[in-house]
Amino acid sequence: MRITLPAIIATLALASASLTSTAKSSDYSRDIAIDSNVVTEHETEVNGDSFAYTATTGTQPVWNDEGDAIATLHYTYYQREDVKDRASRPLLISFNGGPGSASVWMHVAYTGPRVLNVDDEGYPLQPYGVKTNPYSVLDTADIVFVNPVNTGYSRVLPDSDGKMPSKDAQQKMFFGVNADVKYLAEWLNTFVSRNNRWRSPKYLIGESYGTTRVSGLALELQNRQWMYLNGVVLVSPTDIGIDRKGPVKAANRLPYFAATAWYHKALASDYQRMDLLDFLAEVEQFTINEYLPALAMGGFIEPQRKAKIATKVAKYSGLSEQAVLRSNLDVDTRYFWKELLRERGQTLGRLDSRYLGIDKKDVGDSIDYYPELTSWLHSFTPAINYYLREELNYKTDIKYNMFGSVHPWDRTNNNTGENLRQAMAQNPYLNVLVQAGYYDGATNYFDAKYTMWQLDPSAKMQQRLSFKGYRSGHMMYLRHEDLKQSNQDLREFIEATLVAKDKPAKY
Repeated sequence: MRITLPAIIATLALASASLTSTAKSSDYSRDIAIDSNVVTEHETEVNGDSFAYTATTGTQPVWNDEGDAIATLHYTYYQREDVKDRASRPLLISFNGGPGSASVWMHVAYTGPRVLNVDDEGYPLQPYGVKTNPYSVLDTADIVFVNPVNTGYSRVLPDSDGKMPSKDAQQKMFFGVNADVKYLAEWLNTFVSRNNRWRSPKYLIGESYGTTRVSGLALELQNRQWMYLNGVVLVSPTDIGIDRKGPVKAANRLPYFAATAWYHKALASDYQRMDLLDFLAEVEQFTINEYLPALAMGGFIEPQRKAKIATKVAKYSGLSEQAVLRSNLDVDTRYFWKELLRERGQTLGRLDSRYLGIDKKDVGDSIDYYPELTSWLHSFTPAINYYLREELNYKTDIKYNMFGSVHPWDRTNNNTGENLRQAMAQNPYLNVLVQAGYYDGATNYFDAKYTMWQLDPSAKMQQRLSFKGYRSGHMMYLRHEDLKQSNQDLREFIEATLVAKDKPAKY
Protein backbone atom coordinates (compact mmCIF):
# COMPACT_ATOMS: atom_id res chain seq x y z
CA MET A 1 0.00 0.00 0.00
CA ARG A 2 1.44 3.33 -1.05
CA ILE A 3 1.17 6.18 1.53
CA THR A 4 1.57 9.71 0.21
CA LEU A 5 2.83 12.75 2.06
CA PRO A 6 -0.58 14.53 1.86
CA ALA A 7 -2.23 11.49 3.43
CA ILE A 8 0.28 11.51 6.34
CA ILE A 9 -0.36 15.24 6.92
CA ALA A 10 -4.14 14.74 6.86
CA THR A 11 -3.89 11.86 9.36
CA LEU A 12 -1.75 13.93 11.75
CA ALA A 13 -4.20 16.84 11.45
CA LEU A 14 -7.15 14.62 12.38
CA ALA A 15 -5.25 13.15 15.34
CA SER A 16 -4.36 16.65 16.54
CA ALA A 17 -7.96 17.81 16.26
CA SER A 18 -9.21 14.83 18.27
CA LEU A 19 -6.72 15.64 21.05
CA THR A 20 -7.56 19.36 21.27
CA SER A 21 -11.36 19.24 20.94
CA THR A 22 -13.87 17.36 23.06
CA ALA A 23 -16.95 18.72 21.23
CA LYS A 24 -19.20 16.26 19.43
CA SER A 25 -21.68 16.87 16.65
CA SER A 26 -24.46 16.04 19.12
CA ASP A 27 -23.43 19.09 21.17
CA TYR A 28 -24.78 21.35 18.45
CA SER A 29 -28.33 21.87 17.29
CA ARG A 30 -30.02 24.08 14.72
CA ASP A 31 -33.31 23.92 16.61
CA ILE A 32 -35.02 27.16 17.59
CA ALA A 33 -35.72 27.83 21.26
CA ILE A 34 -39.40 27.05 21.90
CA ASP A 35 -39.98 29.85 24.41
CA SER A 36 -37.44 32.66 24.65
CA ASN A 37 -36.95 36.39 24.56
CA VAL A 38 -34.26 39.06 24.53
CA VAL A 39 -35.02 42.62 25.65
CA THR A 40 -33.00 45.60 24.48
CA GLU A 41 -33.38 49.31 25.23
CA HIS A 42 -33.36 52.06 22.60
CA GLU A 43 -34.17 55.69 21.90
CA THR A 44 -35.71 57.29 18.84
CA GLU A 45 -37.30 60.47 17.54
CA VAL A 46 -40.61 60.49 15.65
CA ASN A 47 -42.02 63.70 14.20
CA GLY A 48 -39.77 65.67 16.53
CA ASP A 49 -40.82 63.70 19.61
CA SER A 50 -37.91 61.92 21.37
CA PHE A 51 -38.63 58.92 23.58
CA ALA A 52 -37.19 55.63 24.83
CA TYR A 53 -38.55 52.24 23.89
CA THR A 54 -37.84 48.56 24.48
CA ALA A 55 -37.65 45.84 21.86
CA THR A 56 -38.51 42.30 22.91
CA THR A 57 -37.71 39.67 20.32
CA GLY A 58 -38.06 35.96 20.83
CA THR A 59 -40.29 32.93 20.43
CA GLN A 60 -43.62 31.91 21.91
CA PRO A 61 -45.25 28.48 21.49
CA VAL A 62 -48.37 27.55 19.58
CA TRP A 63 -50.36 25.15 21.77
CA ASN A 64 -52.74 22.43 20.61
CA ASP A 65 -55.95 21.45 22.41
CA GLU A 66 -54.02 19.02 24.62
CA GLY A 67 -51.64 21.74 25.77
CA ASP A 68 -48.66 20.50 23.73
CA ALA A 69 -46.35 22.93 21.91
CA ILE A 70 -46.74 22.14 18.19
CA ALA A 71 -44.88 25.16 16.77
CA THR A 72 -43.08 28.25 17.95
CA LEU A 73 -43.51 31.71 16.44
CA HIS A 74 -40.82 34.34 16.34
CA TYR A 75 -42.00 37.88 17.09
CA THR A 76 -40.64 41.35 17.84
CA TYR A 77 -42.55 43.58 20.25
CA TYR A 78 -41.90 47.30 20.66
CA GLN A 79 -43.13 49.33 23.65
CA ARG A 80 -42.76 53.05 24.22
CA GLU A 81 -41.39 53.53 27.74
CA ASP A 82 -42.77 56.88 28.94
CA VAL A 83 -46.35 55.61 28.96
CA LYS A 84 -48.25 56.20 32.21
CA ASP A 85 -51.40 54.28 31.30
CA ARG A 86 -50.57 51.15 29.28
CA ALA A 87 -54.22 50.05 29.42
CA SER A 88 -55.30 52.91 27.16
CA ARG A 89 -52.32 52.63 24.82
CA PRO A 90 -53.14 51.10 21.41
CA LEU A 91 -51.53 47.81 20.38
CA LEU A 92 -50.85 47.30 16.64
CA ILE A 93 -50.47 43.64 15.61
CA SER A 94 -48.68 43.30 12.26
CA PHE A 95 -48.65 40.48 9.70
CA ASN A 96 -47.29 40.18 6.19
CA GLY A 97 -48.56 37.76 3.61
CA GLY A 98 -47.39 35.39 0.91
CA PRO A 99 -48.71 33.08 2.17
CA GLY A 100 -45.28 32.09 3.37
CA SER A 101 -43.79 35.55 3.81
CA ALA A 102 -42.05 36.75 6.96
CA SER A 103 -43.09 39.94 8.76
CA VAL A 104 -39.85 41.58 7.64
CA TRP A 105 -41.38 43.92 5.06
CA MET A 106 -43.51 46.14 7.27
CA HIS A 107 -41.17 45.54 10.22
CA VAL A 108 -38.10 47.24 8.77
CA ALA A 109 -39.69 49.37 6.08
CA TYR A 110 -43.03 50.74 7.30
CA THR A 111 -44.25 51.11 10.88
CA GLY A 112 -41.28 49.99 13.01
CA PRO A 113 -38.72 52.30 14.65
CA ARG A 114 -35.97 51.27 12.20
CA VAL A 115 -36.18 51.21 8.39
CA LEU A 116 -34.04 50.05 5.49
CA ASN A 117 -31.13 51.99 4.15
CA VAL A 118 -32.65 52.75 0.74
CA ASP A 119 -32.86 55.85 -1.43
CA ASP A 120 -35.91 58.11 -1.55
CA GLU A 121 -37.58 55.92 -4.20
CA GLY A 122 -36.85 52.65 -2.37
CA TYR A 123 -33.84 51.33 -4.29
CA PRO A 124 -31.06 49.43 -2.43
CA LEU A 125 -28.04 51.27 -1.05
CA GLN A 126 -24.82 49.99 0.42
CA PRO A 127 -23.75 49.61 3.13
CA TYR A 128 -26.80 47.47 3.84
CA GLY A 129 -28.62 48.00 7.09
CA VAL A 130 -31.21 50.11 8.86
CA LYS A 131 -31.66 53.67 10.02
CA THR A 132 -34.08 55.57 12.26
CA ASN A 133 -37.65 55.74 10.99
CA PRO A 134 -38.69 59.34 11.74
CA TYR A 135 -42.35 58.53 10.90
CA SER A 136 -42.92 55.28 12.82
CA VAL A 137 -46.30 54.97 14.53
CA LEU A 138 -44.50 53.79 17.68
CA ASP A 139 -45.17 57.28 19.05
CA THR A 140 -48.89 56.42 18.98
CA ALA A 141 -49.09 52.63 19.42
CA ASP A 142 -47.01 49.73 20.67
CA ILE A 143 -46.33 47.26 17.85
CA VAL A 144 -45.79 43.50 17.60
CA PHE A 145 -44.57 41.90 14.37
CA VAL A 146 -45.52 38.22 14.08
CA ASN A 147 -43.97 35.57 11.83
CA PRO A 148 -46.38 32.71 11.04
CA VAL A 149 -45.13 29.11 10.95
CA ASN A 150 -42.08 28.51 8.71
CA THR A 151 -41.48 32.23 8.13
CA GLY A 152 -38.69 34.21 9.78
CA TYR A 153 -37.42 32.02 12.62
CA SER A 154 -40.83 30.40 13.28
CA ARG A 155 -40.92 26.62 12.95
CA VAL A 156 -43.06 23.50 13.32
CA LEU A 157 -41.99 21.42 16.36
CA PRO A 158 -41.52 17.65 16.62
CA ASP A 159 -43.98 15.66 18.71
CA SER A 160 -43.25 14.09 22.09
CA ASP A 161 -41.51 11.19 20.34
CA GLY A 162 -39.21 13.58 18.47
CA LYS A 163 -40.94 13.02 15.12
CA MET A 164 -42.05 15.81 12.84
CA PRO A 165 -45.72 15.81 11.81
CA SER A 166 -46.43 14.62 8.27
CA LYS A 167 -46.85 17.17 5.50
CA ASP A 168 -50.62 16.53 5.48
CA ALA A 169 -50.80 16.97 9.25
CA GLN A 170 -48.84 20.23 9.05
CA GLN A 171 -51.16 21.56 6.36
CA LYS A 172 -54.23 20.79 8.49
CA MET A 173 -52.67 22.52 11.49
CA PHE A 174 -51.12 25.57 9.82
CA PHE A 175 -51.16 25.91 6.03
CA GLY A 176 -54.56 27.06 4.84
CA VAL A 177 -56.87 30.07 5.03
CA ASN A 178 -58.81 28.83 8.03
CA ALA A 179 -56.08 26.83 9.80
CA ASP A 180 -53.85 29.91 9.66
CA VAL A 181 -56.48 32.10 11.28
CA LYS A 182 -57.34 29.55 13.96
CA TYR A 183 -53.84 28.93 15.33
CA LEU A 184 -52.80 32.59 15.09
CA ALA A 185 -55.85 33.66 17.10
CA GLU A 186 -54.86 31.19 19.83
CA TRP A 187 -51.29 32.48 19.74
CA LEU A 188 -52.47 36.09 20.05
CA ASN A 189 -54.58 35.20 23.08
CA THR A 190 -51.42 33.92 24.79
CA PHE A 191 -49.40 36.95 23.72
CA VAL A 192 -51.98 39.47 24.94
CA SER A 193 -52.31 37.61 28.25
CA ARG A 194 -48.56 37.36 28.84
CA ASN A 195 -48.07 41.04 28.14
CA ASN A 196 -51.12 42.31 30.05
CA ARG A 197 -52.70 43.97 27.01
CA TRP A 198 -56.32 42.84 27.37
CA ARG A 199 -57.57 46.37 28.12
CA SER A 200 -55.63 48.03 25.30
CA PRO A 201 -57.38 49.18 22.10
CA LYS A 202 -56.22 46.64 19.51
CA TYR A 203 -55.54 46.96 15.78
CA LEU A 204 -54.60 44.40 13.16
CA ILE A 205 -52.58 45.37 10.08
CA GLY A 206 -51.90 42.98 7.23
CA GLU A 207 -50.22 43.37 3.87
CA SER A 208 -51.08 41.42 0.71
CA TYR A 209 -52.13 37.90 1.80
CA GLY A 210 -51.86 39.30 5.29
CA THR A 211 -55.13 41.13 4.53
CA THR A 212 -56.85 37.76 4.12
CA ARG A 213 -55.29 36.73 7.43
CA VAL A 214 -56.37 39.79 9.45
CA SER A 215 -59.84 39.85 7.89
CA GLY A 216 -60.38 36.30 9.12
CA LEU A 217 -58.76 37.04 12.47
CA ALA A 218 -61.15 39.92 13.15
CA LEU A 219 -64.10 37.54 13.54
CA GLU A 220 -62.08 34.62 14.94
CA LEU A 221 -60.71 36.80 17.73
CA GLN A 222 -64.18 38.09 18.58
CA ASN A 223 -66.07 34.80 18.41
CA ARG A 224 -63.46 32.33 19.68
CA GLN A 225 -61.11 34.40 21.84
CA TRP A 226 -63.61 37.11 22.90
CA MET A 227 -61.08 39.73 21.91
CA TYR A 228 -62.60 42.81 20.26
CA LEU A 229 -60.76 45.22 17.97
CA ASN A 230 -60.89 48.92 17.21
CA GLY A 231 -59.45 48.66 13.72
CA VAL A 232 -58.25 46.51 10.84
CA VAL A 233 -55.84 47.92 8.24
CA LEU A 234 -55.65 46.27 4.81
CA VAL A 235 -52.42 47.15 2.98
CA SER A 236 -52.44 46.20 -0.73
CA PRO A 237 -55.34 43.80 -0.14
CA THR A 238 -56.14 40.52 -1.84
CA ASP A 239 -59.74 39.73 -2.78
CA ILE A 240 -60.32 38.49 0.83
CA GLY A 241 -62.74 35.96 -0.63
CA ILE A 242 -64.91 38.56 -2.41
CA ASP A 243 -65.55 37.44 -5.99
CA ARG A 244 -64.24 39.68 -8.77
CA LYS A 245 -63.80 37.28 -11.69
CA GLY A 246 -64.66 37.56 -15.38
CA PRO A 247 -65.39 41.02 -16.82
CA VAL A 248 -64.91 42.67 -13.41
CA LYS A 249 -61.42 41.26 -13.07
CA ALA A 250 -60.51 42.37 -16.60
CA ALA A 251 -62.00 45.85 -16.28
CA ASN A 252 -60.43 46.55 -12.89
CA ARG A 253 -56.94 46.33 -14.39
CA LEU A 254 -57.33 49.41 -16.57
CA PRO A 255 -56.84 52.12 -13.91
CA TYR A 256 -53.60 50.38 -12.87
CA PHE A 257 -52.49 50.22 -16.52
CA ALA A 258 -53.26 53.91 -16.86
CA ALA A 259 -51.34 54.89 -13.73
CA THR A 260 -48.29 52.91 -14.85
CA ALA A 261 -48.37 54.30 -18.39
CA TRP A 262 -48.68 57.82 -16.97
CA TYR A 263 -45.67 57.24 -14.69
CA HIS A 264 -43.50 56.05 -17.61
CA LYS A 265 -44.67 58.91 -19.85
CA ALA A 266 -46.15 56.47 -22.37
CA LEU A 267 -49.35 58.46 -22.97
CA ALA A 268 -50.42 61.31 -25.22
CA SER A 269 -49.37 64.75 -24.03
CA ASP A 270 -52.90 65.83 -22.99
CA TYR A 271 -53.00 62.97 -20.45
CA GLN A 272 -49.40 63.46 -19.33
CA ARG A 273 -50.15 67.08 -18.49
CA MET A 274 -52.90 66.02 -16.08
CA ASP A 275 -52.19 65.31 -12.42
CA LEU A 276 -52.20 61.56 -11.81
CA LEU A 277 -55.27 61.63 -9.56
CA ASP A 278 -57.30 63.74 -11.98
CA PHE A 279 -56.35 61.38 -14.79
CA LEU A 280 -57.26 58.28 -12.77
CA ALA A 281 -60.64 59.74 -11.83
CA GLU A 282 -61.45 59.97 -15.54
CA VAL A 283 -60.21 56.43 -16.20
CA GLU A 284 -62.18 55.00 -13.27
CA GLN A 285 -65.42 56.51 -14.56
CA PHE A 286 -64.80 55.07 -18.01
CA THR A 287 -63.98 51.69 -16.47
CA ILE A 288 -67.24 51.48 -14.52
CA ASN A 289 -69.62 53.13 -16.98
CA GLU A 290 -68.31 51.94 -20.36
CA TYR A 291 -65.51 49.38 -20.21
CA LEU A 292 -67.11 46.90 -17.79
CA PRO A 293 -70.46 46.79 -19.67
CA ALA A 294 -68.59 46.29 -22.96
CA LEU A 295 -66.60 43.37 -21.56
CA ALA A 296 -69.81 41.85 -20.21
CA MET A 297 -71.10 41.61 -23.81
CA GLY A 298 -68.22 39.29 -24.74
CA GLY A 299 -68.26 38.20 -28.39
CA PHE A 300 -71.70 39.74 -28.95
CA ILE A 301 -70.62 43.33 -28.61
CA GLU A 302 -71.34 45.41 -31.72
CA PRO A 303 -68.16 45.85 -33.85
CA GLN A 304 -68.47 49.64 -33.88
CA ARG A 305 -68.81 49.78 -30.10
CA LYS A 306 -65.91 47.36 -29.70
CA ALA A 307 -63.67 49.54 -31.86
CA LYS A 308 -64.64 52.65 -29.88
CA ILE A 309 -63.87 50.96 -26.56
CA ALA A 310 -60.56 49.61 -27.90
CA THR A 311 -59.50 53.12 -28.93
CA LYS A 312 -60.19 54.48 -25.46
CA VAL A 313 -58.51 51.56 -23.67
CA ALA A 314 -55.44 52.01 -25.86
CA LYS A 315 -55.25 55.73 -25.11
CA TYR A 316 -55.53 55.16 -21.36
CA SER A 317 -53.18 52.16 -21.18
CA GLY A 318 -50.42 53.27 -23.53
CA LEU A 319 -50.90 50.14 -25.65
CA SER A 320 -51.78 50.03 -29.34
CA GLU A 321 -55.37 49.60 -30.50
CA GLN A 322 -54.23 46.49 -32.33
CA ALA A 323 -52.93 44.95 -29.10
CA VAL A 324 -56.22 45.71 -27.33
CA LEU A 325 -58.35 44.30 -30.15
CA ARG A 326 -56.22 41.17 -30.45
CA SER A 327 -56.81 40.67 -26.72
CA ASN A 328 -60.59 40.92 -27.30
CA LEU A 329 -60.52 44.03 -25.06
CA ASP A 330 -59.27 41.87 -22.15
CA VAL A 331 -55.58 42.74 -21.77
CA ASP A 332 -53.60 40.31 -19.62
CA THR A 333 -51.46 41.90 -16.94
CA ARG A 334 -48.36 39.83 -17.75
CA TYR A 335 -48.63 40.90 -21.37
CA PHE A 336 -48.87 44.55 -20.26
CA TRP A 337 -45.63 44.25 -18.24
CA LYS A 338 -43.88 43.01 -21.38
CA GLU A 339 -45.58 45.21 -23.97
CA LEU A 340 -45.78 48.75 -22.61
CA LEU A 341 -42.04 49.55 -22.90
CA ARG A 342 -41.11 46.88 -25.43
CA GLU A 343 -39.77 49.45 -27.88
CA ARG A 344 -37.50 50.82 -25.12
CA GLY A 345 -36.20 47.30 -24.41
CA GLN A 346 -37.52 47.35 -20.84
CA THR A 347 -40.04 45.39 -18.79
CA LEU A 348 -42.16 46.40 -15.79
CA GLY A 349 -42.20 45.23 -12.20
CA ARG A 350 -45.19 43.21 -10.99
CA LEU A 351 -45.57 44.46 -7.42
CA ASP A 352 -44.32 47.93 -8.27
CA SER A 353 -44.30 48.91 -11.92
CA ARG A 354 -41.99 51.85 -11.38
CA TYR A 355 -39.20 49.25 -11.32
CA LEU A 356 -37.73 48.29 -14.68
CA GLY A 357 -36.17 45.06 -15.88
CA ILE A 358 -34.43 43.75 -18.99
CA ASP A 359 -35.25 40.45 -20.68
CA LYS A 360 -33.10 38.17 -22.78
CA LYS A 361 -35.47 38.72 -25.70
CA ASP A 362 -37.81 41.61 -26.41
CA VAL A 363 -40.26 39.27 -28.15
CA GLY A 364 -42.81 37.23 -26.23
CA ASP A 365 -45.77 37.94 -23.99
CA SER A 366 -44.35 37.51 -20.46
CA ILE A 367 -41.36 38.81 -18.53
CA ASP A 368 -38.28 36.84 -17.44
CA TYR A 369 -38.30 37.96 -13.80
CA TYR A 370 -39.79 40.46 -11.35
CA PRO A 371 -37.33 43.38 -11.12
CA GLU A 372 -38.95 44.87 -8.02
CA LEU A 373 -38.67 41.64 -6.02
CA THR A 374 -34.98 41.17 -6.79
CA SER A 375 -34.39 44.78 -5.74
CA TRP A 376 -36.25 44.30 -2.46
CA LEU A 377 -34.55 41.03 -1.53
CA HIS A 378 -31.28 42.81 -2.34
CA SER A 379 -31.87 45.24 0.53
CA PHE A 380 -34.22 43.47 2.97
CA THR A 381 -32.35 40.18 3.47
CA PRO A 382 -29.04 41.55 4.78
CA ALA A 383 -30.85 44.24 6.76
CA ILE A 384 -33.14 41.95 8.78
CA ASN A 385 -30.35 39.45 9.50
CA TYR A 386 -28.06 42.25 10.67
CA TYR A 387 -30.77 44.01 12.66
CA LEU A 388 -32.05 41.03 14.66
CA ARG A 389 -28.58 39.73 15.47
CA GLU A 390 -26.57 42.88 16.03
CA GLU A 391 -29.07 45.50 17.22
CA LEU A 392 -31.71 43.35 18.93
CA ASN A 393 -29.13 40.76 20.09
CA TYR A 394 -31.19 37.73 19.03
CA LYS A 395 -28.68 35.12 17.89
CA THR A 396 -29.52 31.75 16.38
CA ASP A 397 -28.18 29.46 13.67
CA ILE A 398 -31.72 29.01 12.35
CA LYS A 399 -32.08 30.59 8.91
CA TYR A 400 -34.38 33.60 8.69
CA ASN A 401 -36.91 32.58 6.03
CA MET A 402 -37.90 35.56 3.93
CA PHE A 403 -40.24 33.07 2.24
CA GLY A 404 -40.94 29.76 3.94
CA SER A 405 -42.25 26.36 2.92
CA VAL A 406 -46.03 26.51 3.42
CA HIS A 407 -47.38 25.07 0.18
CA PRO A 408 -49.71 23.59 -0.87
CA TRP A 409 -51.87 26.21 0.81
CA ASP A 410 -55.52 25.28 1.35
CA ARG A 411 -57.55 28.15 -0.10
CA THR A 412 -60.95 26.49 0.20
CA ASN A 413 -63.78 28.14 2.13
CA ASN A 414 -62.21 31.58 2.03
CA ASN A 415 -64.94 33.69 3.61
CA THR A 416 -62.58 36.18 5.22
CA GLY A 417 -64.21 39.25 3.64
CA GLU A 418 -67.61 38.18 4.90
CA ASN A 419 -66.01 37.42 8.27
CA LEU A 420 -64.67 40.96 8.43
CA ARG A 421 -68.09 42.37 7.55
CA GLN A 422 -69.68 40.25 10.26
CA ALA A 423 -67.07 41.34 12.80
CA MET A 424 -67.82 44.99 11.96
CA ALA A 425 -71.55 44.40 12.28
CA GLN A 426 -71.10 42.77 15.69
CA ASN A 427 -68.68 45.42 16.94
CA PRO A 428 -69.69 49.09 16.51
CA TYR A 429 -66.15 50.13 17.50
CA LEU A 430 -64.51 48.30 14.57
CA ASN A 431 -63.27 50.40 11.62
CA VAL A 432 -61.35 49.46 8.46
CA LEU A 433 -58.66 51.38 6.56
CA VAL A 434 -57.53 50.28 3.08
CA GLN A 435 -54.11 51.42 1.80
CA ALA A 436 -52.89 50.77 -1.76
CA GLY A 437 -50.27 51.94 -4.26
CA TYR A 438 -51.30 53.12 -7.72
CA TYR A 439 -48.44 51.24 -9.42
CA ASP A 440 -49.09 47.82 -7.84
CA GLY A 441 -49.82 45.29 -10.58
CA ALA A 442 -50.32 42.29 -8.29
CA THR A 443 -53.06 43.60 -5.98
CA ASN A 444 -54.03 46.67 -7.93
CA TYR A 445 -55.52 49.72 -6.25
CA PHE A 446 -58.82 49.62 -8.14
CA ASP A 447 -59.35 46.02 -7.03
CA ALA A 448 -58.76 47.32 -3.50
CA LYS A 449 -61.44 49.97 -3.95
CA TYR A 450 -63.81 47.41 -5.45
CA THR A 451 -63.25 45.07 -2.49
CA MET A 452 -64.00 47.90 -0.08
CA TRP A 453 -67.18 48.78 -2.02
CA GLN A 454 -68.38 45.17 -1.90
CA LEU A 455 -67.44 44.54 1.73
CA ASP A 456 -70.69 45.98 3.07
CA PRO A 457 -73.42 45.91 0.39
CA SER A 458 -75.93 47.36 2.87
CA ALA A 459 -73.88 50.60 3.10
CA LYS A 460 -74.88 50.77 6.77
CA MET A 461 -71.20 50.74 7.82
CA GLN A 462 -69.87 52.87 4.97
CA GLN A 463 -68.63 55.60 7.33
CA ARG A 464 -66.37 53.06 9.02
CA LEU A 465 -64.57 52.17 5.77
CA SER A 466 -61.87 54.40 4.23
CA PHE A 467 -59.33 54.26 1.39
CA LYS A 468 -55.92 55.89 0.97
CA GLY A 469 -53.86 55.70 -2.24
CA TYR A 470 -50.15 56.37 -2.81
CA ARG A 471 -47.87 57.14 -5.77
CA SER A 472 -45.90 53.93 -5.44
CA GLY A 473 -46.51 50.20 -5.51
CA HIS A 474 -47.34 47.18 -3.35
CA MET A 475 -45.02 48.33 -0.56
CA MET A 476 -45.91 51.98 -0.90
CA TYR A 477 -43.86 52.83 2.20
CA LEU A 478 -40.54 52.21 0.38
CA ARG A 479 -40.89 55.59 -1.30
CA HIS A 480 -39.84 58.21 1.25
CA GLU A 481 -42.74 60.58 0.63
CA ASP A 482 -45.21 57.72 0.99
CA LEU A 483 -43.45 56.34 4.08
CA LYS A 484 -44.23 59.64 5.72
CA GLN A 485 -47.79 59.91 4.42
CA SER A 486 -48.86 56.29 4.94
CA ASN A 487 -47.66 56.32 8.56
CA GLN A 488 -49.49 59.59 9.11
CA ASP A 489 -52.67 58.13 7.62
CA LEU A 490 -52.30 55.11 9.90
CA ARG A 491 -51.63 57.34 12.91
CA GLU A 492 -54.73 59.43 12.18
CA PHE A 493 -56.81 56.28 11.70
CA ILE A 494 -55.76 54.94 15.10
CA GLU A 495 -56.34 58.26 16.84
CA ALA A 496 -59.75 58.70 15.19
CA THR A 497 -60.92 55.24 16.22
CA LEU A 498 -59.93 55.43 19.87
CA VAL A 499 -63.23 55.53 21.70
CA ALA A 500 -63.97 58.21 24.27
CA LYS A 501 -63.99 57.02 27.86
CA ASP A 502 -67.29 55.43 28.93
CA LYS A 503 -68.80 55.63 25.42
CA PRO A 504 -70.95 52.49 25.02
CA ALA A 505 -70.56 50.15 22.04
CA LYS A 506 -74.05 50.22 20.57
CA TYR A 507 -76.04 51.26 17.52
